[in-house]
Order: sequence, then C-alpha cells, then structure tokens
Amino acid sequence: MSFVAQSHKVESALPARELLSVRGRDELGPYTLLRLERGGLDPGIPGQFFMLEAPGRLLPRPMSLCLAPPGELAFLVDPVGPGTRALCALEVGAEIHVFGPLGNGFDLAVERPLLVGGGIGIAPLPYASEALGNPPAVLGFRSERHAQAASLLPGADIVVEPLLVTELIPDEPGDVFACGPEPMLEAIRVRVPGAQLAWEAPMACGYGACYGCVVEIAGHYERLCVRGPVLRA
Repeated sequence: MSFVAQSHKVESALPARELLSVRGRDELGPYTLLRLERGGLDPGIPGQFFMLEAPGRLLPRPMSLCLAPPGELAFLVDPVGPGTRALCALEVGAEIHVFGPLGNGFDLAVERPLLVGGGIGIAPLPYASEALGNPPAVLGFRSERHAQAASLLPGADIVVEPLLVTELIPDEPGDVFACGPEPMLEAIRVRVPGAQLAWEAPMACGYGACYGCVVEIAGHYERLCVRGPVLRA
C-alpha cells in the first residue's frame, strides 16, 4: 500500500506519562469502554492515540482516544489478545500508566465532514464527532452484537455484514474521516481521494524509537506513529 503524508501536523508539548486510576468500564457488545481519570494529561486532537500499560504484559497497547468527558479519558477496547483482555478486566480503582497524546490526528478544518467507521475502528470517531459538531456518520459491523457500540455515535447509519459500510458513502461524500479494517480503508482510499484515514500498525513505544510500525508512505518507509496514524488517501 502507499499513502500521501498527512499535511496537517500537530504541534504539541512533549507527551506526558501518568499513573491513572480506572473510573469505570462499560460493556458495549463485545467491546469495553474503559474510562480512566484524566489526571494532568491533555486529550489531544481526535485521531491521536495513547499508550496504555497492559497489566501483566511487557509492552503497552496503543489506543485511540474515544471520548474525553470532563475529568476522564475513555478508550474503546476490543479484547482480542492477552493485553487487551487484561485492560478490559481492570477493576474500578486499579491504576495503570498512560502515555500520550501521540502521533498526528485528524485535520478538523473541513467544510463537510463525514465519519466512516468499521468495527473497532469506530474508536476515535465519537471524540472526532464531538469536535466537529456531530456530523453525519456511517458505521459497519460484523454482527448485531458488535453494532451495540454504535450507541457512541447517536444518529449514525449502520450496516451489518454481509453489507459493507462503503455502500453507505454517497457519491459526493464531502470530507471523509475514516478508521477501520485495512480492506475498508483501501476501498475508501481509491474512491475518495483526499480522505483522512486512520491506520493501524503494531507499536511498542508510540514515539518512533522502536521502528515497529514502519509502513510505506509515498514510496518511502516511515514510522506510522510519527507520520500518522492519520494519513491522507
């Protein structure tokens, strides 16, 4: 795959690392909305991410910020492996280290935003929706149970497999903000030049030291955590 580097660069202070306590966890189908106290961390720009300490695991896990209500940072977690299952099992009052915000988020200076999410890829969209004034959103899920997470984006149009979320994108979609599985993003990249796509890659540090998230961008290999995770189609 190839990308055009996101022209919007986030200029922010050096990210901070804090020990935060769990305020709550809400079950949304198979997903868990993990709510942490905010402490002194800045929520950053929608599309940026944080590294969350995974209890019992050596490496932290990168998580897009889902919501930023007063005094909290909330992350939508899909328990697909030991690290994410450990995060979903955290009890209220437990403490974990959180580092961020990291990377480059969405460019919010657009006229007609449309949010497009697939599965756990909806994670950064509720925070983006709030920042953009609740624009239209289309979401796709593998099952009705997974689609319970759509409650985070009231009013969104929803499809469940075998239908594809890309079928809901209008012919003149405006300014697309998308996050989801790679085939979905590839389809949007071809169909909507200029779309802002939030990609995923394995990350161990989150700030470019480990080179674990290298992807090809415009013919060159770049660290996604530094140049992304949001890139222009």
